[in-house]
Amino acid sequence: MLVDAPYIPPSVFGLEEKTSPEPEKSGPALGRRLATLALRGGSLAVFAGVLVFFSIAAPFFLTVGNIGNVLGQSAIAGVLAIGLTIVVIAGGSNVVTGGIDLSLAANMGLSAAVYATLAQAGQGDAVAILGALGTGLAIGAVNAAAVTLAGIVPLLATLAVMNVVAGLELVLTQNTVVPASGEFLSTLSASGPFGVPVLAYVLLGFTLVVAAIVQYTPLGLRLYAVGEYPDAARAAGLPVRSFVAGSFLASGLCGGFAGILSVSYLSGSTTGAGEMLLPVVVTALLGVVFSRRLVPTITGTLLSALFVGFLINGFQLLNISSTLVSGVQGLLILLVVSATTLLCREAV
Repeated sequence: MLVDAPYIPPSVFGLEEKTSPEPEKSGPALGRRLATLALRGGSLAVFAGVLVFFSIAAPFFLTVGNIGNVLGQSAIAGVLAIGLTIVVIAGGSNVVTGGIDLSLAANMGLSAAVYATLAQAGQGDAVAILGALGTGLAIGAVNAAAVTLAGIVPLLATLAVMNVVAGLELVLTQNTVVPASGEFLSTLSASGPFGVPVLAYVLLGFTLVVAAIVQYTPLGLRLYAVGEYPDAARAAGLPVRSFVAGSFLASGLCGGFAGILSVSYLSGSTTGAGEMLLPVVVTALLGVVFSRRLVPTITGTLLSALFVGFLINGFQLLNISSTLVSGVQGLLILLVVSATTLLCREAV
C-alpha cells in the first residue's frame, strides 16, 4: 500500500485557496504523471516479486518466525533511517544542498558505547538510557549548530561530525567491544507475542508514533512546508532555521535510541558502526518510491526498511555472498535518485 505525505494547503503560507479550474494537463505533464505511476507501481511490483521469489526458493522465508526476525533485524537500521527521513523532510530532498545526516551511524556507535560503558560501570538502566539519549541529542545539537548557525552545507557538516564522533567512540572503547547486560537489555532482546522479537514491536511502535507526528499534525505539515517551499515558508513567517535545527535534534535522538537497540541486540557496543551508513541511506532514499507524491514519508521509510531487510534475509537463506548486498544497495540508490531526479527536471 502506497503512503502519502500530507497535502500542504496555501493557508500554511497565509494564502487563499485558488478556486479557478485547473488547466488541462499538457503532454509533458501527462508523461510525467505516467512515469510517476510507473515508478510507484514498479516499486511495489519489485517488492512483491522479491517476496515471491524468495518464498519459492526458501520455503521458510514467509513464515511468521522469519518475518518477525526480519522486523527485529531491521529495527536498528529502520530507526536510523526514520531519523534521516525527518532531516530530509525538513531540509529538502536534494542530497547535495538539502537535508542529510551522515553522522547517524557513528552517532549510534558512540551512543551504544556510552550505554555499555555506563552499564559496565554499575550504573542503572535509567542512567545508561539517559546517557545514550543525551549523547545522541548532543550530536544532533552539534549538527544543528553547524548547519543553521555556521551555515555549513549539511552534507559537509554531518560528514565532519561523523569523523569526530567515530574518533570519540574509538577513544572511549579503545576499539574493542564493551559488553553490557541488564534487565532492560534482556527485555529488549527477548521474544514477544507469537514468538516475534520485541525489537520488531519496538520498530512498529516507534514508526507509528513518529508517523503520527510528522504526517498528521500541524507540526509535521509545517515541517514539509519548510522542506518543500523554504522561501514561501520564510515569507509566511515560519521559523525555517528552527525547524531545520529541530530535525537534526530529532535525528540525533534517533541515533541515541538506535544505540540502545544495538546494545540489546549485540549484548554490548560494537566496532565499525560506520558500516550501517549505506543501509540507512538506502532505506531513507528508497522510501520515496512508496509515496504517492514521491516525497519522503515515515511510513514509506518503514516499507523500504522491510524491503531491504527481506532482500538481505533472502540472500542469507540462499547462502548468497554477503558482498553482493552492498552492491545491490548501491544500485538501488543509483536507480531511485536517478529516477526521481529525472522526474523533477521534467516538472520544471
